[in-house]
Amino acid sequence: MTISERLADVIRRKDEAAVRSGRNPEDVTLVAVTKTHAAEEINQAIAAGATDIGENRVQELLEKYDRVEPVRWHLIGHLQTNKVKNVIGKVVMIHSVDSAKLAREINKRSEAAGLVTDILIEINSAMEESKSGIDSKDLKQLTEDIVKECANVRVRGLMCIPPMAADPEDARPYFKEAASLFEEMKTWDLPKERFIPDVLSMGMSGDFEVAIEEGATIVRVGSSIFGPRNYR
Repeated sequence: MTISERLADVIRRKDEAAVRSGRNPEDVTLVAVTKTHAAEEINQAIAAGATDIGENRVQELLEKYDRVEPVRWHLIGHLQTNKVKNVIGKVVMIHSVDSAKLAREINKRSEAAGLVTDILIEINSAMEESKSGIDSKDLKQLTEDIVKECANVRVRGLMCIPPMAADPEDARPYFKEAASLFEEMKTWDLPKERFIPDVLSMGMSGDFEVAIEEGATIVRVGSSIFGPRNYR
């Protein structure tokens, strides 16, 4: 299958999962994840209808940025504070904020650029040592700290990555937990100009349909669109 054909198949599956769970397909955004894939491949996906692109690594995003047709970029991988300056103004959302320190740096760079940057707080659902993200019990305190301290950052919700599993159903409990936290966030009385909890980013190639059934508003799909990663 071509990239265009695989993208169309993923969109069909995304939309069917949304309808199956009583939701409007337009309320679920597909972010095409392009880790290790070339600008030419990304442009094929954009020509076929991809509107949002996700990159894991800042360096890869910078290498591809000027070679890719206009599109909405998302930074979905771990972000080091010393690289924040390179993505402000280039991405529409940073999905992987896991500390007040990182949020303060995003705020500092956003203020200097005269921008407000949308972020998601990453939770480490299974508390795996190999993954970044915070313990869910720390979510409210971190959110409050960011909203209080960072005038040029807007908290839009959560991102989660469940443990790898062969069966998509194994991810469902983690998605349920994230969805429950997301609903809890919506009840918090925080300044609306800095806190609009309307995004739940979860689900990848192997489990995005389950994630949608549990409430994801963004799914991050790579290999099902672009094929296996081209590690060099």
